[in-house]
Amino acid sequence: MQIKNYLNISLSYYSDASEITEDSVSIIICASESQLKQFEPRPQLSEKVRLTMEKKRDNILSFYAEKQYLILANSSKESENWRIIGANLYNKLNEEKFQSAHITGLSSLETSYKFAFLEGLLLSSYQFDKYKKGTNSNPITVAIAEATLADINLSELNSIVNAVSLAKTLVNEPVNFLDATKFSEIIVESGKLFGFETKILQKKEIKELKMGGLLGVNQGSSAPPTFNIMKYKPSNAINKQPLVIVGKGVTFDTGGYSLKISGSMPGMKSDMAGGAAVLGIISAIAQNKLPYQVIGLVPATDNKISSNAIVVDDIITMMDGTTVEIQNTDAEGRLILGDALTYAKRFNPELVIDIATLTGAAAKVTGHFGIAMVGTAPKQMNELMLSGENVYERLVQLPYWDEFKDLLKSDVADLKNIGGPVGGGSTAGKFLEHFTDYPWIHLDIAGAAFINDASGYKQSGGTGVAVRLIYDYVKNQIANSKTE
Repeated sequence: MQIKNYLNISLSYYSDASEITEDSVSIIICASESQLKQFEPRPQLSEKVRLTMEKKRDNILSFYAEKQYLILANSSKESENWRIIGANLYNKLNEEKFQSAHITGLSSLETSYKFAFLEGLLLSSYQFDKYKKGTNSNPITVAIAEATLADINLSELNSIVNAVSLAKTLVNEPVNFLDATKFSEIIVESGKLFGFETKILQKKEIKELKMGGLLGVNQGSSAPPTFNIMKYKPSNAINKQPLVIVGKGVTFDTGGYSLKISGSMPGMKSDMAGGAAVLGIISAIAQNKLPYQVIGLVPATDNKISSNAIVVDDIITMMDGTTVEIQNTDAEGRLILGDALTYAKRFNPELVIDIATLTGAAAKVTGHFGIAMVGTAPKQMNELMLSGENVYERLVQLPYWDEFKDLLKSDVADLKNIGGPVGGGSTAGKFLEHFTDYPWIHLDIAGAAFINDASGYKQSGGTGVAVRLIYDYVKNQIANSKTE
């Protein structure tokens, strides 16, 4: 099975200008006053570039000499702005149907801006056209002087973008293609391709483990559940205890008998975005051979309705023996994650991060602009927030007072699976915390995982959120270990 990245931009090196083809459009980056000198023979153009840099009215200018040139004029000191400029450049190249381009002036940028610009250029070229006839995709090759990329690991950049694209594609695939079994097949194939171990637990083994949360959610489905384990343990790992990342893998969420209404069901193929992110993260880390031990866990099922499906007032028993009174069958993600968090205990983790499209309450707080967070590991939460700023997948901490736990008390079981109308994102976190006995962070990506309207370097549909975030966090952990 081939894993396609659906990217329409490829980057290549050139060592000499003679290697540039005649049909290649010239792209000039102008990011400082000193670079304006190159336009002095054309005073009107020079003034236009200068004003653009000052006022940031337009990042791309076009002019003709013996052929067409594109000028990226920008003096921004923000990495995110350079990602947007990369996206703008791709859109310009694609609109004008260029198939070949080369860039000059890149050496003038700081390494972080250079990386962000190329990242935005590549990320924006993703186009999921698998189910479209007569696709209008336009593959573009962009050549860059080899000397200007001495401080950039282009292979690493490509693998990160490919991992984000993999996560996007999994989210974009409909459930009539991507059920739990198919998801597991892709995980196994990714492990072989990128270099990590995989183990897939089938329904019989899930029953033996008494994963009542995963089995309960799966009761209404005709497709069996899977529990997916991914392990990356390099011989030079700097962490003796693994980082465990857990992802919600609900391949489609109808809400069960607490049926989603008022048009809230479209897009629910994205309810496995947390699981997709886990696969993307471990794929990027393994492909780049980072010296860090990571384990990924993804419980996978859909949440559908049948005569066997769980209903409100049912009581289920989780893997750790906790009994849960079901008060809303649409609060299913925390049930399958609870079992996964219990399973994570056997690895004696240094930290567990779970990633899930868990609550509409969190999405109302963040919108599509960021990620909601709670947890019991304040130091790592602060470090993760720094990574969020670096990659512009920003995090906000929700209120997490002990009183939220009281809202989950049940008269007939150990816990209820919802806490009522108050603090839904926080009570969901308290539910998950019950199944942990290690440092733990919960990331609710409900707002950021799937967007209806394209924006910047993000297309409509799956965004691949959290892949770049956790990758950056791991890289920082490695870097910090070298200075201690």
